[in-house]
Amino acid sequence: MKSDMRVRGSERALRRDAAENRQRLLDAAATVFSERGLDVGVDEIARVAGVGIGTLYRRFPTKDALVSELVRQVYDDFLALADEALSAPDGEGLEQVLYGTGAILASNRGCLSRMWNDDETTMLRDEYRRILFELLARAKQHGRIREDAADADLDLIFWSVRGVVATTRGVTDTGWRRAMAIMIAGLRPGADTLDESPMSAQHVAQIIDNLSAR
Repeated sequence: MKSDMRVRGSERALRRDAAENRQRLLDAAATVFSERGLDVGVDEIARVAGVGIGTLYRRFPTKDALVSELVRQVYDDFLALADEALSAPDGEGLEQVLYGTGAILASNRGCLSRMWNDDETTMLRDEYRRILFELLARAKQHGRIREDAADADLDLIFWSVRGVVATTRGVTDTGWRRAMAIMIAGLRPGADTLDESPMSAQHVAQIIDNLSAR
């Protein structure tokens, strides 16, 4: 009996160590990629995580698998944020989730280039967009957002803020907030009529396909 208990205790300790090593690798990868981009070698990530390169490859057999897991975590954060925003009163959830999305992007600059072309997270991305569009409809119902705002406009906001976050890396962590505030101000009711029509669903689908192919 004591021998069995020692074995089970040892197995739990191994599982705990494995989970801790995995998280250290993910944290190190997020930091290194954010600071230096995706071209950094995995040996540097292992060094920052304080584990051997063999440990890294046991957890993530390829660098692509490591990046994909980081992207999945980002989308998990997006979905948690979006689900919480669904309970916001008076159509306030859209603005809440837009600012929250910007903050998550700013904290994960290293994997921004993979946000729309990672095959493993397509379903998560689509679910996030679905909730975002529902929040837009609610914001319109409560008069917080102009009636002619379209789903495609939210895609444009996402891409625009992602670009601001990427181009301000190493200079400012909060520059995206000004860009977001300007875009949300443009969505308010009472603003001038827009001369341009929104992108069609076909255009959005084509853009996403192009991003996925990169």
